[in-house]
Amino acid sequence: MQVAVIKSPPIAAAAPLIDGHGRRISYLRLSVTDRCDLRCRYCMAEDMQFLPRSAVLSIEEMTELAERFVARGIRRIRLTGGEPLVRRGIDTLAMRLGALIGKGLDELTLTTNAMRLADHAPTLAAAGVRRVNVSLDTLDPAAFRHITRVGDLAVALNGIAAARQAGLAVKINMVALAGLNEDQLLPMLRWCADNGCDLTLIETMPLGEVADDRSDHYIPLHQFIAPLRAAHALYPIDKRTGGPARYFAIEDSPVTLGLITPLSDNFCATCNRIRLTVEGRVYMCLGQDDHVDLRAALREGGDVDGLIDRALAGKPRAHDFRIERESTPAVARHMSATGG
Repeated sequence: MQVAVIKSPPIAAAAPLIDGHGRRISYLRLSVTDRCDLRCRYCMAEDMQFLPRSAVLSIEEMTELAERFVARGIRRIRLTGGEPLVRRGIDTLAMRLGALIGKGLDELTLTTNAMRLADHAPTLAAAGVRRVNVSLDTLDPAAFRHITRVGDLAVALNGIAAARQAGLAVKINMVALAGLNEDQLLPMLRWCADNGCDLTLIETMPLGEVADDRSDHYIPLHQFIAPLRAAHALYPIDKRTGGPARYFAIEDSPVTLGLITPLSDNFCATCNRIRLTVEGRVYMCLGQDDHVDLRAALREGGDVDGLIDRALAGKPRAHDFRIERESTPAVARHMSATGG
């Protein structure tokens, strides 16, 4: 007599990720560290207090949570930080997550400052990463050092070249900063055209206390790109990469231009993202403090999926970003603590 074996439902049958506003969540920003080897003025304070090792998820725990999210409908994962390439074991994590491509996951990408990209680019490509975003706000070495406080532009450019040589597509992320890089847009566009990179412009966001008053450097993108519009026609194109950027073709240029406008043109209505920090916290919105903590549940055998459902139910309709002189940041935590 045969005994029937009752199998548990396959993990792929897990409930999809749909928030309280009916938006399907398909994009996970996974922060692998809050640490960074730069100290960009608009991003963090010069003297940062980083998390102790006991407070952060292990590579194995991040892999397990990523697998759970993919089982519930996450199609894209972006590895972020801090600077993800300073995390010990990042290549192992990339390999493990890359193994999910074609098994629920469509794409694994990474955002980096490129300071260590030359060392990691071949391994990232082997893991299944096909494109990276590189944060690069200027091509002027002195301005680069000023903005980053400690960075060497030549190292970043070498990292970008190594990524291109490894077969990775590179998109440059340039934060628009009044008084710091307003004169750099057209040179950056020409450099991107010459080096096979696309370009996305981003408005600075009020996250965490920094030394400068962000209102001194905030500039809406419609104003920042005025010199570009004076020289070239821009044509909106139907391109999506999972994030909030709106994309444009540029007359007489091979570069695709993306615009991310969290302040001047809110994009929250179509938000498809959720963020998992290196502490194991799920933030439903970059600009809100509400979160659920998965770390204890994961380590103690608790109801991880139930907590994820609670996070989804509490995801707000929109952020509350404002930049005004001497105003407090939208949230106290820095961008590096959440992962962009």
